[in-house]
Amino acid sequence: MGDVDTSIMAVLADENLHGYAILAEVRELSDGRVRLGTGTLYGALERLQDRGCVAAEGEEIVDGRVRRYYRLTDDGRGALASELERREQLLTAARSRLAGAS
Repeated sequence: MGDVDTSIMAVLADENLHGYAILAEVRELSDGRVRLGTGTLYGALERLQDRGCVAAEGEEIVDGRVRRYYRLTDDGRGALASELERREQLLTAARSRLAGAS
């Protein structure tokens, strides 16, 4: 799972968000290092929905535009937890190698 999918799932872990809010939360979560474009975001959301990790959860009209909200599913929570564990193991191994190279 790539950084985009992981970041989106991470910001949906504690609340349902609409597209613009997801973009802003990912930027904040990454201290500005990850800046998603709308095409990237909606492509990732579609992919995550196809995998059953994210689901659309309601809509509202704001300033004449449809605002669709997304939520992390139970399968998505499991996938995110597994991905974070995998990344933690990789980081631990990399730190160990770096310390051994000194």
